[in-house]
Amino acid sequence: MPDPLCLLFDCDGTLVDSEPLLAEIMAKYLNEAGLPFKPIDYMNDFRGARFANIVAHLERQYGSLTDERRQWIETNMRAEMHERMATELLPIDGVAQALDTLAGLPLCVASNGPEAKIRRALDSTGLRGFFGDHIYSAYTVGSWKPAPGLFLHAGRDMGFDPADCIVIDDAQVGVRAALAAGMRVIHINRFADLEPTPTGAIGIRDMRELPAAIDKLIPALAVGNL
Repeated sequence: MPDPLCLLFDCDGTLVDSEPLLAEIMAKYLNEAGLPFKPIDYMNDFRGARFANIVAHLERQYGSLTDERRQWIETNMRAEMHERMATELLPIDGVAQALDTLAGLPLCVASNGPEAKIRRALDSTGLRGFFGDHIYSAYTVGSWKPAPGLFLHAGRDMGFDPADCIVIDDAQVGVRAALAAGMRVIHINRFADLEPTPTGAIGIRDMRELPAAIDKLIPALAVGNL
């Protein structure tokens, strides 16, 4: 296999522990708009999903909203998330050590979230230095996981063919997107009792396991000596 390979990281739930906070804030504004939703609904059923798709799903169940009401939900949700990330957001356990070990490889972030949110998350948790400006948002690219377009764009922009990319993602929508893109994928499966790792992906439970998992995918490269 060619090396070095490019590592494409999801953000929410993979690099930063933002999902419980996002679920809380999302539920707050969806309920205020008349769409019943609990934080556990996000964690169980919608992790990694595009927000517009979540709203559309709820509207099919509980009734349609006006465009203005949809925009109100998203604007207020994102404003509160942006503010609270500065003081409440933490990196995923073990992620800084894993990234430090892997820093000799090309790294980027490819997320379904807006670019401003990705940058805020990385800045707030001290992880931005690992990635610089190699940040790719589905909102900028115009393709959301589980479609493969975001990962394909990120890999191409980083200068790599799909076969030379490894995606690291915690959500099944991201794993499916990476597999559809023809990339290798490591599933950070912290909820293994609730969701299986899709066929074709490598499942691990903790970010501390990541360097060893990547080392197995590229045996010619001694990850520990990068």
